Amino acid sequence: MLNPVHLRTLVEVVRTGSFAEAARRLGYTSSAVSQQISAFERAVGVTLFEREAHSIRPASAALLIADRGGELLAAWDGFEHEIRAMVQGLRGRLRLGTFPTASARVVPFAVARLSAELPDAEIRLDEAEPDDVLPLVLSGELDLALVYSYDLVPVTWPEELTVLPLLDESLLVLVPAGHPAARPAVRLDDLAGERWIASRDGTSGATCLVRLCAASGFAPRIAFRSNDYDVVQSLVSAGVGVALVPALGYKPSPGVHAMPLRQKPLRRHVSAVHRSANTNPLLRDALSALREAGARAGGEFIHPTAQS
Repeated sequence: MLNPVHLRTLVEVVRTGSFAEAARRLGYTSSAVSQQISAFERAVGVTLFEREAHSIRPASAALLIADRGGELLAAWDGFEHEIRAMVQGLRGRLRLGTFPTASARVVPFAVARLSAELPDAEIRLDEAEPDDVLPLVLSGELDLALVYSYDLVPVTWPEELTVLPLLDESLLVLVPAGHPAARPAVRLDDLAGERWIASRDGTSGATCLVRLCAASGFAPRIAFRSNDYDVVQSLVSAGVGVALVPALGYKPSPGVHAMPLRQKPLRRHVSAVHRSANTNPLLRDALSALREAGARAGGEFIHPTAQS
């Protein structure tokens, strides 16, 4: 089998026309260069240099091998550079899972920062709810995912995962502008007779609403369901119901009044999770970018929790 170190030495000897000069440039002794060339000759089964008392002359085989070998070594150097860049986190692929409101409010800044700092890195996004992305993280199909949990719907994350808290969101009650309950804060039982707009049955958001209303002594009369908070907010603005949404899902609008609960505030908690055994070097940069993105998303109802 050919040795790439010996090939590099041969190319340098052909280039310089001298064992001694090749040795100087490569940082070897002349004896080491001579031994490497002899080993290369044994490997290919042909004499590559005519040796005279004070000079050498490359044979035609040496010239051919050096010409092709130079191309191979250039490709090898490029391959080594790519590996070093991947190990150092300068290049490679990061597969990120995220849920819709984080996709809109947190992920864009993080991806923009990563793209600017690591232009050769490939970043792939997969959007779904936490129950759908967690199996992909555990199987290795995703490197990292943004997930959430509600105070009233606690989650126990698999022990194989490392969990980095990013931010906490207040839960906001949305009512049409001009609604009698539109105040700085509201008691949930003041809305017991309202029609509600909720997320899909069985989701954490819908479960949180049912449990919260039960604690206030009533069952919410759910008239409409949508997992798209833009749709939810439009329905509230149209006056067909009220809703409970996390702060990332609310966009200030003239037709909607948003307010926290008057009782002890409830929150949704957003975290980044990855397999503890994942060695992707881009994880460190991605987590740093997500921490900064979470801090930038902070506001009156959004509270960053991750520490740098």
